[in-house]
Amino acid sequence: MTVLQSKINPRAEEFQANKASMAEAVADLREQVSKIQQGGGPSYQERHVARGKLLPRERINRLLDDGSPFLEVGQFAAYNVYDEEVPAAGVVAGIGRVSGTECMIIANDATVKGGSYYPLTVKKHLRAQEIALQNRLPCIYLVDSGGANLPRQDEVFPDRDHFGRIFYNQARMSADDIPQIAVVMGLCTAGGAYVPAMADESIIVRNQGTIFLAGPPLVKAATGEVVSAEDLGGADVHCKTSGVADHYAENDAHALEIARRCVANLNRRKPVPVEVQKPRAPLYDEEEIYGIVGTDLRKQFDVRDVIARIVDGSEFDEFKRYYGQTLVTGFAHIHGYPVGIIANNGILFSESAQKGAHFIELCCQRNIPLLFLQNITGFMVGQKYEAEGIAKHGAKMVMAVACANVPKITVLIGGSYGAGNYGMCGRAYSPDFLWMWPNARISVMGGEQAAGVMAQVRREGMERKGETWSEEDEAAFKKPIADKYEHQGHPYYASARLWDDGVIDPAQTREVVALSLSATLNRPAKPSRFGVFRM
Repeated sequence: MTVLQSKINPRAEEFQANKASMAEAVADLREQVSKIQQGGGPSYQERHVARGKLLPRERINRLLDDGSPFLEVGQFAAYNVYDEEVPAAGVVAGIGRVSGTECMIIANDATVKGGSYYPLTVKKHLRAQEIALQNRLPCIYLVDSGGANLPRQDEVFPDRDHFGRIFYNQARMSADDIPQIAVVMGLCTAGGAYVPAMADESIIVRNQGTIFLAGPPLVKAATGEVVSAEDLGGADVHCKTSGVADHYAENDAHALEIARRCVANLNRRKPVPVEVQKPRAPLYDEEEIYGIVGTDLRKQFDVRDVIARIVDGSEFDEFKRYYGQTLVTGFAHIHGYPVGIIANNGILFSESAQKGAHFIELCCQRNIPLLFLQNITGFMVGQKYEAEGIAKHGAKMVMAVACANVPKITVLIGGSYGAGNYGMCGRAYSPDFLWMWPNARISVMGGEQAAGVMAQVRREGMERKGETWSEEDEAAFKKPIADKYEHQGHPYYASARLWDDGVIDPAQTREVVALSLSATLNRPAKPSRFGVFRM
C-alpha cells in the first residue's frame, strides 16, 4: 500500500492555534463526561451502595472480561434536555466482551430518578437494541428500574417506538437467535417486568431484585391485599414458585458471575467475514489531529493528513486520486480491519458524487466496510451545476449509501450540512455507528447562511410593501437566528437527542472506529442490491 506523506509542521503558528482550540474543546468534553459518569451524584450513589448494591458502571466492569474495552453509546443522552438533570438518560449502554463474546450491555442507573424511563431513556434503550439487532450481538440487561416516568407517560407509553417496543425487540431478537439475558438487581416493575419475563435466561438477586406487574401500593389499592415487595416478587417467589426467573443470586457479584456463565454457554462463534491483518500503529501521532483540524470550520485542511493518523502504517491506496478531487476515496486498514474510506475535502461536485457512488459499489462487491469522514457544506449549486445534472449525480451517491449492506461507520469531523449529510451517510441512512468530534456542527445549513436566507425573504417582503430596512435592524434580525443554529448544531445538543452515538476525542478515533468495526463483524456478509441509478 501507499504510505501517506504528511508535511504538517507541528511548530507552525496556525498548527499551534488549532491545537490549543481543539485541546480546549476536548478538555471540556472530558469534564462533561466525568460529570455524566457520576450518575445521580454522590448522595444518591452512597445511598445505593449502602443497600449492598454495586453502581451500574461497576456492575458492567465486573461483568466484562479482564482488559475488555467498553464502547459506550449514547453517553450524552438527555444532556440539558429536561428541567431536571438526567445523566446518560438514566441508563448506561455499550458493547464489551463477556466470556469472550461481544455483547450489548444495557444497565439501568437507579441513582438517576430511580432508573425510571424518560422519553430519551426509551430512545437510548431502543438504539442499543437496534445496534444489537443489526450486528447480532447478545443483549445483557442489568435491570434496576422503577419503570416508566409517569409525569411523561404520553411521551413514553402509547406510540410505536415507546416503552413497549423494548419487549417487542426482545421477542424478535430471541426469535432470530440473538440471545437475551436479564439480571434483575433491583426494582423491575409494571411493564418493565417483561424484560426478565421475555429473556432467554433470567437471574435475580435475593432480597434485592423484585419482579411484579403491580407493586405493593397498587396491589393494596386494587385488591386491599397488604404484601411486602419481597413476598410479592422477590427471588424466592420467582425462582422457587412462579418460574419467572431461572437463577438465584446471593448478591450483585454472584449474579454477574452467573451472567458470565450464561454467555459462556451460548455456543456462539464470531463469523468475521473479512480478512483481518496484524494491526500496525500509524506513522504519525494521533494527537496531531488537534493541530490539523482545530475548531474553526471555515479553515480548510487536507483530510489525508487526518487519514494518515488513523489508519494502520499510515498506508492508504487512493482510488481515482485525480478525479472528483473534493472527495477522497481509498482502501486502508484500521487495527487490522479492512476499510473503504470516503472523506470530504471540499464541496461535492457531480464528479465527486459519481466517484463516491462508484467506490461504494466496489466496497459492496468486495464486502469491505465503509468509513465516512464527514466535513461537508453540501453539493455545489448554481445554474451551471444544475444544467450539468448535480441533482441526479448526487442522487447516485445517496442511492449507493442507502442500499449498501456492508458495515457503515460515520464520523463527523467538521461540518455536516444539507444534502451533503445524506450523501455522506448521516443518521437517516442507518450507519451502524455515528460519532462526532467536539468541533463538529450539524444542521440543515450553516447559521450565517440560514440567517442570510431568512433576512433576504424578510427584506423582499418589506420592499414589496414599500418599507425600508436598516443595516442595524437587519443585523439584529440575523444574530438570534445564527446563535440558535450554533446552539442547536453543537455536538452536545445533537448527542443529547441521540442524533449520534457519542462525542469522541479526535485522538481516540482510531480506537473507537476499530471497536465499532469489530462489533459489526458479528453479522454475516449480506449482498447489496441497488435501485435504479439515473444515468
